[in-house]
Amino acid sequence: MTPIDLSQYEQIWCHDFEFISRPGERLDVVCLAAHELHSGQTIALWRDELGEQPPYRTDDKVLFVSFVANAEVTCHLSLGWQAPENVLDLSPVFRNLVNGRSTPEGKGLIGMMRYFGLDAIDAKRKDAMQKRVMQGWPFTPAEREQILRYCASDAEALIRLLPRVLPEIELGVALYWGEFAAVSALMQHRGVPIDMENFPQLADKKIWRDIRDDMVPAVDAQYGVFARNAAGDWTFSAEKWVTYLKREGLYDLWPRLESGALNMRRKTFENMSKGFSQLEELRQLRHTRDKMRKVKLAVGADGRNRTMLWPFKSKTGRTQPKASEWIFSPAVWLRSLIKPEPGMAVAYVDYSSMEFLLAASLSDGHTGPVNNMLDMYRSGDPYLAFAKSVGAVPKSATKKSHEPVRDNYKVMLLSTQYGLSVATLAARLKISTFEAYEMLSQHHQQFSQYWAWSDDYIQHSMQTGVVQTAFGWTYHIGIVGQINERSLRNWPIQSAGADILRIACILAARHGIRLLAPVHDAVLIEAPIDRIEADVTLMQEVMRRASCIVLNKDANGAHELRTDFKIFKHPGHYTDPRGDAIWEHVLELLAVRPRTTERRA
Repeated sequence: MTPIDLSQYEQIWCHDFEFISRPGERLDVVCLAAHELHSGQTIALWRDELGEQPPYRTDDKVLFVSFVANAEVTCHLSLGWQAPENVLDLSPVFRNLVNGRSTPEGKGLIGMMRYFGLDAIDAKRKDAMQKRVMQGWPFTPAEREQILRYCASDAEALIRLLPRVLPEIELGVALYWGEFAAVSALMQHRGVPIDMENFPQLADKKIWRDIRDDMVPAVDAQYGVFARNAAGDWTFSAEKWVTYLKREGLYDLWPRLESGALNMRRKTFENMSKGFSQLEELRQLRHTRDKMRKVKLAVGADGRNRTMLWPFKSKTGRTQPKASEWIFSPAVWLRSLIKPEPGMAVAYVDYSSMEFLLAASLSDGHTGPVNNMLDMYRSGDPYLAFAKSVGAVPKSATKKSHEPVRDNYKVMLLSTQYGLSVATLAARLKISTFEAYEMLSQHHQQFSQYWAWSDDYIQHSMQTGVVQTAFGWTYHIGIVGQINERSLRNWPIQSAGADILRIACILAARHGIRLLAPVHDAVLIEAPIDRIEADVTLMQEVMRRASCIVLNKDANGAHELRTDFKIFKHPGHYTDPRGDAIWEHVLELLAVRPRTTERRA
């Protein structure tokens, strides 16, 4: 790898902030420590010493070295400072370097120091200092001195790490990761607007306990699978569940454990709900009962949902906020709490059939010029196009005229390219294993190029022990006997999708679009009502361009993704068909209760 030259930067700052993080609130900065590499200038400033402008330059001739830069940039924003132009975030650099590898000391700053053979602060000492900072104001003079020294030690760690890590990176790629971390800070700082009429009721422990109980008979009426135990609490009844499955003709289709018992794991239930939409409300009810004993959504006093977004946390490089604190959690009905402020609107802009097109693009030309996947995507409705190609519907069929058949093929196409089994597909679609086998065979025949590419990708991955996206995100293959082949097939699709969304967010920020959140293959944006349509149009163009950048070898490439959008204007709120029914139940239950003015019980 070519040695990296940083001489173009007039200043290089290694910096670190200490801050207090309260659920939903903007970061409360405690202190700053920074060291400039060229001049040797050192800064160690307490909160009352920090002015309206940063104590250093932030222009394009300056490079900032951070660890978890989205936290450091959020501190800039909390202080009213401009975000740095150039950010080298060592956190994604390290995560990328060890992705798939064992890191006994973790993937934090201490783990990175140990990985490179450098001495680091004792983990217990670090934890103690972080806990004291999080306890908040006031700080004694002695604590103030200790915290400043601790903060400076993290900045010094970056100074020691930088020469070790530079030979391991491509600077352009690392700066792109750093820019996304900075954009993530913008989104985290802004937060998502929340309905502050209804949220305080759900956040009240007593009210939520009552609502959580009263939801059961309201939702379970169509299932009949809950019963009260001896203590009077609602519990999921295995016996009633078997009765329901038999009544619906699903008992023989439901996946089993090795013991032969019904598989009731969360992921299994989620997969089955995709094939049997009537189970979705029950899935969400079970999640609410099992995982939401309290509504932990992190909402600040200004009515905004904020939590650390944690970009690059997954092995595919996707962002992974803490689900219990994040509005876009598995409890889809909770998203109805998103409500734009007066005069404002939010829009959910998402890629259309993203994973299908990614598979078509990545495999394009692998075995020849014919690419049925690409042709079907460009038809505008790949699911109906596939059904037509195999004779399942007439050539004149439309989505409206043959919706059930189209929906079956949609389920098949969205899950088959990662190695879905015949039994699982049969269960999802409520069809015989013979019919499921035929559908999977059709997929392999129609998309032989994709399957040849996918099989070769698996073999190449196992032989080389490493895979990488076009924009440098890397995964190191583990012990061959422990490799999940389905997960490995999925990796290039998901990681390419992560690359695309990162670039889309960066371009959107550069164009002045007010991003609020990344959501897998979508974004949530905000704008005044009279400008939202224009910003959505711009966002769609930005997302199209981002897909072109990742999926084509040059500017003349023709691979691009379509997008869809939904706009929600004040006084309306966000809606999702998957959660609307439960949300209506919740509103009905809230309506008969006295309202609280307290945010928390």
